[in-house]
Amino acid sequence: MPTHRRTFPGDPQELRTARSWTRAALAGHPHSDDAALIVTELGTNALMHTASGDTAGTFHVTLTVSELTIAIAVTDAGDAKTTPEVRHPSPNTTHGRGLGMVAALADNVVVQGDNSGRTVTAELRIPASRSSRTVTAELSAATHPGDRPC
Repeated sequence: MPTHRRTFPGDPQELRTARSWTRAALAGHPHSDDAALIVTELGTNALMHTASGDTAGTFHVTLTVSELTIAIAVTDAGDAKTTPEVRHPSPNTTHGRGLGMVAALADNVVVQGDNSGRTVTAELRIPASRSSRTVTAELSAATHPGDRPC
């Protein structure tokens, strides 16, 4: 199962680099465009809502490809200003749709971690069963007290 990992500087310009890297890593895969969009949205959230967007911040992307799935994980630098969750903004609101788009594209979304850093993992199944999308969270009060569903 190939795994691709890369850490990106916390500069919004790096989102384009992360998107291009994702497409290159998944070259020819039928879900490479969906994966690139997910990386962009989760990377944007990391930059906007955590220390990843600070001057020395970074965010980390892991792509794990198997015969049946692509798992896209984006880890932020912690110090979250908000909790990741799917929101339902008004039509005139310019922000707040990113995680909702990720949940709409992915077959499964998991948020793990706490204020010291969170990883949001989106799973694309192959072939994708678009009629059975689910959004779940692995919550374990003993091991991950800060985990939250999106």
